[in-house]
Amino acid sequence: MQILIINGPNLNFLGRREPHIYGSDTLESIQQRLLDEWTPAGVNLDFFQSNHEGALVDRIQEAWGKADGIVINPGAYTHTSVALRDVFASVEIPTIEVHISNIHKRESFRHTSYCAPVVLGQIVGLGINGYSLAVRALIEYLQNQKQERG
Repeated sequence: MQILIINGPNLNFLGRREPHIYGSDTLESIQQRLLDEWTPAGVNLDFFQSNHEGALVDRIQEAWGKADGIVINPGAYTHTSVALRDVFASVEIPTIEVHISNIHKRESFRHTSYCAPVVLGQIVGLGINGYSLAVRALIEYLQNQKQERG
């Protein structure tokens, strides 16, 4: 199983950026934790981070026909990017949106996700555990889809 983990703008600053909101884990430590947990289970994880909207769109398009699922923390693009929304609708790769903080408890502009209506689900406010929960949910979803197809 091939799962792409995408992180958007400013997530490369995890561990330094507002640790009272996002914690002290770095993006690298989160990635290593996911590898340690999922590689023994036979899950191949591919990681990508960019601060640029077009690069995120390009990487999602490149995943078409290659990735079985996507976990994305779109960062600030959650609330602004019609381009991300449209690419998820186009590639039809099962995707789960993740946010370390609970975006619904924060500033009102963060309450709306342009991606949420076109992705499989959303995990918010569970810290970095949200990434692993998203991988688990994708695996279960994909296994169920495979069983339903026979």
